[in-house]
Amino acid sequence: MHPRTPLATVLAANAISISGNSLTLIAVPWFALETTGSPGKAGLVAFCAALPVIASAIVGGPVIDRIGRRRVSVASDLVCALALAAIPLLNHAGVLRFWMLCALMAVTGFFHAPGETARNVLTPDLAERAGMPLSRATSFYDAVSRGARMTGAALAGLLVALMGADTVLYVDAATFTVSAALALVGLRGIPSAEPARGAPPLSVAVYRADLREGYAFLLRTPLILGVNLMVMVTNGLAQSWSAVLLPVHAREELGGSTALGLLVAVFGGCALAGALLYAAVGHRFPRRPVVTVGFLLAGAPVYVTAALTDTTTPLLVAMALGGLGAGVLNPILGAVFYETVPEELRSRAGSASTASVLLTTPLGGLAAGFLVERTGITTALLTVGGLYFLAALCPVVFPSWRGMDAPRPAKGSGGPGLSRTEPASPAPAPGPAGTPPRR
Repeated sequence: MHPRTPLATVLAANAISISGNSLTLIAVPWFALETTGSPGKAGLVAFCAALPVIASAIVGGPVIDRIGRRRVSVASDLVCALALAAIPLLNHAGVLRFWMLCALMAVTGFFHAPGETARNVLTPDLAERAGMPLSRATSFYDAVSRGARMTGAALAGLLVALMGADTVLYVDAATFTVSAALALVGLRGIPSAEPARGAPPLSVAVYRADLREGYAFLLRTPLILGVNLMVMVTNGLAQSWSAVLLPVHAREELGGSTALGLLVAVFGGCALAGALLYAAVGHRFPRRPVVTVGFLLAGAPVYVTAALTDTTTPLLVAMALGGLGAGVLNPILGAVFYETVPEELRSRAGSASTASVLLTTPLGGLAAGFLVERTGITTALLTVGGLYFLAALCPVVFPSWRGMDAPRPAKGSGGPGLSRTEPASPAPAPGPAGTPPRR
């Protein structure tokens, strides 16, 4: 096997899986709005999908190590494929109820996070095997993910308009199946993808100790705590945008799902450009100012523009700038995380980080749905945009963020005294799903 094949496999599997996520991001809220007519219920579906992600991330780290990262990636994608395919099947049979939709989305949420974490934490080992610098590997990882998100969103908008949201979910299920097949074949024989050797049998006491070790590593580093708290807030706000605010704005003001897909695709495309730009020249700049500008561009301007205009073009410009800002975030946060956390702790610390930064995502869509119904879409957009702006100022307000540009430890040391890390799902891997600030 060529040394770069495993890394290419992970990039391809993640790209295909994220393309499916983009289909879900557009098809499921649209399906909920079409079948219920209620922004509040659309937000409730998002809540049911997001809450189990936190539960699985909280408890999943030690299990990932013992089952094996390849097996977890394959199993999680297959379960997500089955759950998503069940939605249109039940709908076509005339037996789908709202509680069933919520339950099936909860299943996808519970199994998605472990699979994404399992693939993400393989990046340092596979980059070393491929002879690629870690900062470049994390940039490529994010760039591929952004490109997949852009392509999936554009395709989703067209497919929803042409064949309906429920049918698009079949395509979504197929992407998870292909991702599972790639991981099954392409990661075979990679030691870091297989179950941990020499680990004691998993008992309640051992499991608790493993879980505690991952959380303790995060909590004893000021920057880790600061980044995770900030991204926890921005992820909740971003979830309100993607699950409720943008779909409602597109339906009421922009003409439908085609505009929705175009906006998400432009954001993804510019985020891809931002990630590639950072891969090329980002090492020349200090990290903290770049992260600050990235968060400022990715958040408030998009919400304010949507609140003040009922046409697509101004929002396209804001989404383009926001995408460029968001594109630099995951490569930085991912590289900092991998530079800090020892390999043997990455699954546990990654799951702990994912759980912490996703704590507010279940509330994001739920709160946005009820806020829209009570105050209207304009007030909701301005409120969320103002909160995002305040959160984006954290890197310049809190001194612990200066640790992003501190000297790096020797390879493999990963000492706890270093104040740097990154959030799992929102930016890159253990730093995050998706997921970016999850945009």
